[in-house]
Amino acid sequence: MIRIGIVDDHAVVRAGLKEFFSATVDFRVVGEGSTGREAIELAEKANLDVLVMDLSMPGQSGLESLAHLRSKAPNLGVLIFSGHPESQYAVNVIRHGAAGFLNKDCDPARIVEAVRVVALGRRYISPAVAHLLAQSFDRDISIPAHELLSEREFDVFLRLAKGEKVSTVAEALVLSVKTVSTYRSRVMEKMKLVTNPDLTYYALKNRLIE
Repeated sequence: MIRIGIVDDHAVVRAGLKEFFSATVDFRVVGEGSTGREAIELAEKANLDVLVMDLSMPGQSGLESLAHLRSKAPNLGVLIFSGHPESQYAVNVIRHGAAGFLNKDCDPARIVEAVRVVALGRRYISPAVAHLLAQSFDRDISIPAHELLSEREFDVFLRLAKGEKVSTVAEALVLSVKTVSTYRSRVMEKMKLVTNPDLTYYALKNRLIE
């Protein structure tokens, strides 16, 4: 029996996945949540084999939660199930510890396959993601600037790109304004940008935000 946790801020997605998994005899959903913090709590309290988690959630995002999950539940396989395209996010989340990445438009059979692979302690790498990973190894100067960011820097970057103020980001991430300002400076330096509108333009151009 594969014990699964589902974390997504949309109740309809959680309900759909739960109903879908219930039709697979060796799958059992043992918990669910709607935020990154709830994902961490679920990993600590439930004996999970696989955590299926969204990437974009209020408060602590899925990307930010990955680092905490790696430290608190290092043997737990985290499968990111996101509406974002593989081409923009898959390599980054796998580098930050995810066991796999699936787009929500994928064939349902791939979800079952991915959960089974991750439950075995392996990474689920689709042919498309494998190609992206291979390309990333070959990149030098051509690597997208956002892939140079750490997990925390990437989260701060996305929030600023969406128009959030430094004080708002600090409150959401439970950090001081000074710390967030430091992260902002690092982001600007690594991405060779100057202003917050530059961040927004880059994020829109690279389809990191809508």
